[in-house]
Amino acid sequence: MINIVLFGKPGAGKGTQAEFLKEKYNLTHLSTGDIFRFNIKNETELGQLAKTFMDKGDLVPDDVTIKMLQSEVEKNPQSKGFLFDGFPRTLSQAEALDAFLESKNEKITATVALEASDEILVQRLLERGKTSGRPDDQDEEKIRNRYQEYNEKTAPLMQYYKAQDKFHAVDGIGSIAEITHRLSSVIDSL
Repeated sequence: MINIVLFGKPGAGKGTQAEFLKEKYNLTHLSTGDIFRFNIKNETELGQLAKTFMDKGDLVPDDVTIKMLQSEVEKNPQSKGFLFDGFPRTLSQAEALDAFLESKNEKITATVALEASDEILVQRLLERGKTSGRPDDQDEEKIRNRYQEYNEKTAPLMQYYKAQDKFHAVDGIGSIAEITHRLSSVIDSL
């Protein structure tokens, strides 16, 4: 089983690349954003709990996020592997994911980070914001705040996975096909 964590700042191309990777490697794509939206829309117990935090503008606590993710993994027992997109975001989430996978005799195979300069990514997001309608993609200050949050909370995970010899950086600049090729080269070498 292949279990991949896909990292990258907003605008790095995670969603685009995840679509190619899930098809090529027959992985179950688990996007925390999609999982949150599904649970909230369907008013699941976890979705209602998450919504109480989100409605106050608070981050959803790790334990709620982890329970949602575990539920999705449990729903896919025949999966050939998982592509974790947007999770883990903190060290405690990474440790909880490792413990959960270990309880299933599984582990993270590799973490792959799509890397690009902030300046290029800001321009990508501002361009995306013209068509996406997402307000967080239309305001440069909000974009830079998201990068600050990433640097503070998610970037430390790189050291966590480097210590396990599971971290791989991939240049996220170029055509979609070029980036897909770079990602595939890393995964194929595992």
